[in-house]
Amino acid sequence: MARRAAQELRDGFYVNLGIGIPTLVANYIPEGISVTLQSENGMLGMGPFPRENEVDPDLINAGKQTITELPQTSYFSSADSFAMIRGGHIDLSILGGMEVSETGDLANWMVPGKLVKGMGGAMDLVAGVKRVVVTMDHTDKAGNPKLLKSCRLPLTGKACVNRVITNFGVFDVATGGFKIVEMAPGVTHEELSAKTEATLVA
Repeated sequence: MARRAAQELRDGFYVNLGIGIPTLVANYIPEGISVTLQSENGMLGMGPFPRENEVDPDLINAGKQTITELPQTSYFSSADSFAMIRGGHIDLSILGGMEVSETGDLANWMVPGKLVKGMGGAMDLVAGVKRVVVTMDHTDKAGNPKLLKSCRLPLTGKACVNRVITNFGVFDVATGGFKIVEMAPGVTHEELSAKTEATLVA
């Protein structure tokens, strides 16, 4: 999924990668493509994950993972970071998801009854970034669909998702439901329909 999500990157893009699968996208940036990775905690121009002898505990991304800096890396306050996001200066955000509705609503920050530390930057990202791509498993651990007619979990944002990449394929939010862009190898239309609650359109 991370490798496929990396194909969404375009040369010159400023990109924010969410926690989980999206952070792995940095490992698959296509050759010849130059992107600048932005982190909500105040870093622009993140380098790759460090080798053991390169770990600097002061250099972390928004998910608290250690990262490296680049010659062009810049640092600034969290307020300036969110001004970039809210001001529409980030071209693409790749986020994880728990549920996405067929109208592009996203739920990705909490399950009621479970302890969470807070929303984080997700609400700002889905409201301020030019394009939002979600990467997630097509079903939950019990095999229930995560592409739904309507989200059941608390929303992060409404009508904010452009594309969803799952282990079953690639889907665009379109008029009337999800448009199938690609299907993963070995996945049949019957299996896809059985594991998707949302409407699938041609």
